[in-house]
Amino acid sequence: MIAAAAAAAQLRRILNLIPTLADDRPHLIEEVARRAGVDRSTLLADLRSLVDRFDDPPGFVEGLQIYIEPDRVQVRSDHFLRPMRLTRSELAALELGLTMLRGERPADEHPTVERARDRLRRLMVKLPEDPIGMVTRHVAPLAGDPEHLRALRRAIRDRRKARLRYRRSGSDRASDRVVCPYALLFASGAWYLVAHCERSDGLRVFRLDRMEGVDPTPERFERPQALPVEQMLRSGKVFQPGETITVRIRYSARIARWIGEREGVSPERDGPLTLDHSVADVDWVVRHVLQYGPDAEVLAPAEVRGEVRRRLEGVLAAGS
Repeated sequence: MIAAAAAAAQLRRILNLIPTLADDRPHLIEEVARRAGVDRSTLLADLRSLVDRFDDPPGFVEGLQIYIEPDRVQVRSDHFLRPMRLTRSELAALELGLTMLRGERPADEHPTVERARDRLRRLMVKLPEDPIGMVTRHVAPLAGDPEHLRALRRAIRDRRKARLRYRRSGSDRASDRVVCPYALLFASGAWYLVAHCERSDGLRVFRLDRMEGVDPTPERFERPQALPVEQMLRSGKVFQPGETITVRIRYSARIARWIGEREGVSPERDGPLTLDHSVADVDWVVRHVLQYGPDAEVLAPAEVRGEVRRRLEGVLAAGS
């Protein structure tokens, strides 16, 4: 009972905090904690509970990016953009909830609950089928070593340099590099480290699941006053300065309206939709396309299309 009460209290805090924080602007951690009525450590634990999911698939918070600095927190979420539209499945879940609520409330409140149920039912009849239908979405567990994540957090907190054993995308071999770890980003189901790389002498973004080793060093560093987090987090994608490519994806008519609403464009005559995405991480494209199955197809460039094909062939081979 104690654990259940603590979980319920945490859920209430998160539901109150996220709509306020999800404006893509930095907020002072101490001020947010004061408004929430908790201490700093509790607030950070609440925020990290949304993304630290090493036992479950990460898709339950898709569209949520959290950027935590030593004294500030910044949250971006497409879930709180307006206008918001509920699907038929979501309305059905609300109707079920009202039915359960009716059984728990006294008789004099039943008419109010029934009126709400009737409004939901009338609305559900008018809505089309859910745009993604009953498609089953399979996502892999959060990749990356939890110990590496913890080591990076300690290095950021203590402002100590770290030695990474890192494998770049498309490479079979890892290389060593020394970095000044500035911050951790969570976006589209993956952790990223923002750091100054001494080898390339510039700001770089490193994926946690490509790290084969993380070793904090005794050497300290000075953190810059400002980081271009707004430039790194756009439309749910993490951008590496100077390393972006344009990927063209075609979405079927079945999901085109839903994709168009999310991207701010309209498909023509209820047909398919083709969009160009500026991305820096090919793995993001692969995850993005595969989650829609046959309803999304990479048209260009050829190397990204080939990477999707290779990933699918690997899944089929593993299952045979």
